[in-house]
Amino acid sequence: MADRTPLHDEHVALDARLVDFAGWDMPIDYGSQIAEHKAVRDNAGMFDVSHMAVADITGDDARAFLRRVMANDVARIDEIGRALYTCMLNTRGGVIDDLIVYHLAEGHYRAVLNAATTNKDLAWLHGQIGTYRVAVEHRSDLAIVAVQGPRARELTTKVLDTGLAEAAFRLKPFSATTEGDVSVGRTGYTGEDGFEIVMPAGDAAPFWRALKSTGVAPVGLGARDTLRLEAGLNLYGQDMDEDTTPLESGLAWTVAFEPADREFVGREALEYARAEGVTMQRVGLVLEGRGVMRHGAKVRAAGSNVAAAAAAGEVTSGSYAPTLSRSIGLARIPSDWDDGVEVAIRDKWLPARLVTPPFVRNGKSRIDDA
Repeated sequence: MADRTPLHDEHVALDARLVDFAGWDMPIDYGSQIAEHKAVRDNAGMFDVSHMAVADITGDDARAFLRRVMANDVARIDEIGRALYTCMLNTRGGVIDDLIVYHLAEGHYRAVLNAATTNKDLAWLHGQIGTYRVAVEHRSDLAIVAVQGPRARELTTKVLDTGLAEAAFRLKPFSATTEGDVSVGRTGYTGEDGFEIVMPAGDAAPFWRALKSTGVAPVGLGARDTLRLEAGLNLYGQDMDEDTTPLESGLAWTVAFEPADREFVGREALEYARAEGVTMQRVGLVLEGRGVMRHGAKVRAAGSNVAAAAAAGEVTSGSYAPTLSRSIGLARIPSDWDDGVEVAIRDKWLPARLVTPPFVRNGKSRIDDA
């Protein structure tokens, strides 16, 4: 039997279509994935992301520990209330997970881990502690609700306690505020403004119902995927994994090579890859014409006449983009390809255009239709 989040009964009451996702019984949609997608782009939508894991890293050496185990440098968020997107790497430079780290208090950081990698992540973090004076605690007593969209901040602050609401509304992007066990981060996974709120599990259902009463739409994992794809955001396990590095996954910007004397897991492998030359790159694709690109579809250079089995590139994420009314995708292709490509869809090679993600920002298209 799949695990259930504290909001499971709310999903059932809303007639959500539930599926097994990473061992959790999660809503894929509440009736219309496209309507939910558009609700986030036009107004505000809320997501139950309590299947993701909250890990609190505390202790005198918390900062030093995280500077070693994360590819980005938590010294960049020495100011309390800041947040940092980063990857955890293995010694080969492959991505164990991508995550956000929040600096909540002196010696207290909070990381949000992907659901599918929770057990692996926690085991790896505990295995790295060694002599560091640090504790890593899985906060399974907490729930997470994300509220995203142009009206997300306005509507969310209507249902938060007054003091927390005022502090939350003043937050800058990629920053957070706390009140007891509640943390509110101005972060998200949709390309829209909004919050990700961590709270005690028992508070999640009343909070969900209060948000719904203000007009915030419940949104399932189906729309969450098309929203993040339009925003050009990676999905762990598809766009990167333990066998691909940030340098070939569009995440080189999340690796802090400076200062040069900071040792972090995977650094040696990444520096070797940079010196040798990275052979693969992540790109955005826009399909020219009808059809839908999907994960795993083969990609070849336009006009190369290479069979699908021998094609050198691959779509890592692909779907129909409701905001753009066309198919878009992320792909990994050879670094020296800089022109048009073709994608194998149902035994046909269809032309696609290379673009730089994101495809959509703040609800507006960023691709040139000329």
